[in-house]
Amino acid sequence: MVDSFVAGGFEPSDCEYLFINNGEKNEYEAYGGYNAFLVEAQGDFIILCHQDIVLLNDNRLDLENRLSELDFIDPNWAVCGNCGGDSSRGLAIRISDPAGGENQRIGTFPARVTALDENFIVARRRANLALSHDLSGFHHYGTDICIVADILGWNAWVIDFHLRHNSAGNADDSYVRLRQRLIEKYRNAFRPRWAVTSINAMFLSRYRTANLLAPIGVRIQRRISRALIRRAP
Repeated sequence: MVDSFVAGGFEPSDCEYLFINNGEKNEYEAYGGYNAFLVEAQGDFIILCHQDIVLLNDNRLDLENRLSELDFIDPNWAVCGNCGGDSSRGLAIRISDPAGGENQRIGTFPARVTALDENFIVARRRANLALSHDLSGFHHYGTDICIVADILGWNAWVIDFHLRHNSAGNADDSYVRLRQRLIEKYRNAFRPRWAVTSINAMFLSRYRTANLLAPIGVRIQRRISRALIRRAP
């Protein structure tokens, strides 16, 4: 992987190569490891990738051109990759791998997505992203970082940057378990709630009616409470 990147113009003289050695034991799982990379990396753009990817014809200049294109189309992009999807726009895939074959091209690029495959992700340093602290393992962190970016006001994209991933992935039992943990985490994170400040209270919900009715309910509750206090012996 490193040899192909160096040959593609990612010279060690002005590119930083950071890695975690899990050869003898898991020093980090993906969420903790990538959070360490996002803190330690010094570059404006941080490539989070698997060790089993290889650059083909697309090189550093191609990637820089794709990122410049994103800057023009969407100044609020925070992460991009080579595979992802969106519920309304469908899949966007630009990769060679054992699962789908050589030179796959699905969709129109760049494509706005809500999740990215983990084999290759470019994170924009100034977006100040991090992966969830309360998740761990080796799956679904591409989805997690896109959700975090969206919450912070940033967007995710798939770009036309072709490389080979020498793995078809492994949707084992841990994949299924972590998928469920991610669903439960965001079910809780997106729950309706009161945000109470020292001088104000706001009800937060995706439902407009609930947002309108909640303050009315609070005022009614306060009036009842004051009435009960006045009537107390």
